[in-house]
Amino acid sequence: MQFFKLRSKKKKKNSPFNTLRIAVCCAQHALPSQTTGKVMHCSERGRRGLLVFTSPFYPPSGSLRQEVLQLQLSAKATLQGKGTGGRNGVKGESGASDDDLASDVLSHYSSASESASVLEEGTGMEPVDEQTAQEETEDKLKQCIDNLMDKSAKTRLAALESLRQAFSSRLLYDFLLERRLTLSDCLERSLRKGGGEEQAAAAGVCALLCVQLGGGDEGEEGFRLLRPVLSSILSDSCASVAARQSCATALGMCCYVSAAEDAEDLVKSLSHLENVFTSSYPNCEGALPATKAGTPGLHCAALQAWALLVTLCPASRLSTLLDIHLPKLQACLECSDVNYRIAVGETIALLFELGRDIDRDFQYDDSDALCELLKGLATDGNKHRAKNDRRKQRSIFREVLNYIENEDFTEEKIRFGVEGIYIDSWIRRRIYDAFKEVLESGVRHHLQYNQLLRDIFELGPPLILDASVKASRISRFEKHLYNSAAFKARTKLRNKVRDKRADVM
Repeated sequence: MQFFKLRSKKKKKNSPFNTLRIAVCCAQHALPSQTTGKVMHCSERGRRGLLVFTSPFYPPSGSLRQEVLQLQLSAKATLQGKGTGGRNGVKGESGASDDDLASDVLSHYSSASESASVLEEGTGMEPVDEQTAQEETEDKLKQCIDNLMDKSAKTRLAALESLRQAFSSRLLYDFLLERRLTLSDCLERSLRKGGGEEQAAAAGVCALLCVQLGGGDEGEEGFRLLRPVLSSILSDSCASVAARQSCATALGMCCYVSAAEDAEDLVKSLSHLENVFTSSYPNCEGALPATKAGTPGLHCAALQAWALLVTLCPASRLSTLLDIHLPKLQACLECSDVNYRIAVGETIALLFELGRDIDRDFQYDDSDALCELLKGLATDGNKHRAKNDRRKQRSIFREVLNYIENEDFTEEKIRFGVEGIYIDSWIRRRIYDAFKEVLESGVRHHLQYNQLLRDIFELGPPLILDASVKASRISRFEKHLYNSAAFKARTKLRNKVRDKRADVM
């Protein structure tokens, strides 16, 4: 139990004796843990002190004992200086000695500690074990699945959001294996009959469900049930743009995970995605169509999902795709939306990499004009564009240009736990970005424990860390202390150098 004397009504400094009496009052009024946050008023010699209990737990006996003894000594010294007379002729309280007062405080505190320990034992405040926490989580998820069939759209949206957070942050394969058909039916119902916001949320949960179930028969079964409705919403020009965008991402991820070996589903999914982003291609006269609000984001999602599925295509199919799409994508580099330009540039680099994989002598007919266009985007300094957009665009297109001209890729390492993966190609970058978009902040957790992602990135079975490895890892607070010390030492060293420069100047 921690307490603070916030203020007193009279603007007078509180003597150590008053502070000691407040400590006595606090120990005498030892309250159970349910009184956390309550406010109690204590009066002493006409002054009202305000005590706020901020913790349901009592401090260790040693710390309070030391504080009381220190307050006792300071109060004793103050009382000796003032004498026995009270203010305005009122006689001071001298019925009990300071030693008796301290012993009363300690005895009150001892009894309060004993009562607190009994309360803790009686109210079950012991730490909850892992199995109990897992059961509570599953009960909440069951309730969320039941809420998907509620009549209220607000309740269904809240349930979808809870499922999205749970699926992205932990592995629930055993739980979902028994309820995959029920959950798939509920998601299909939300996609068919829900509004635009509900459709977008349901599509996101569909992608997470496929990631949770993996590439086995269960995942393929769920994808075959959900693919028709996802494709229908994606192709519906009257549907919400946000819903279509979410369905494009979900269709690409579900097909990549669950239908990687099914050529028919792969071709159908590629066709649906192509029909969306090819509407941004130039017309017969070579002019780009006018963009509507929200359509660049939709085209970007469809193009990125299509690029993910292209990595699964056989060599015979890839040759046809390269001949059709490379010239059109080159023209799309001049579109007005920076995010779509970046997605187009990354897709062009990906197609070049796939073309060189199937044929080391792969050559693009209009490569000179493409490189000139990429150089202009890599050094773009137009003031009518936002500064952050220009910086992001220049960084990406420098990498794209460097790869097309020199076949050089900037390697990147992604760390998670004690492991890491190397992003050393445009194919691996597209795959990692796709999972990162779906899993968001939970991508590192799934890289550690999800067998699907570990198989895709060739990480092997999940590592089992023993106690020695876990104990060797420094905490965040220790890392903060280390960084602070290093910063202080670096500042001192630089200050010395600055002083020498000043002397020279």
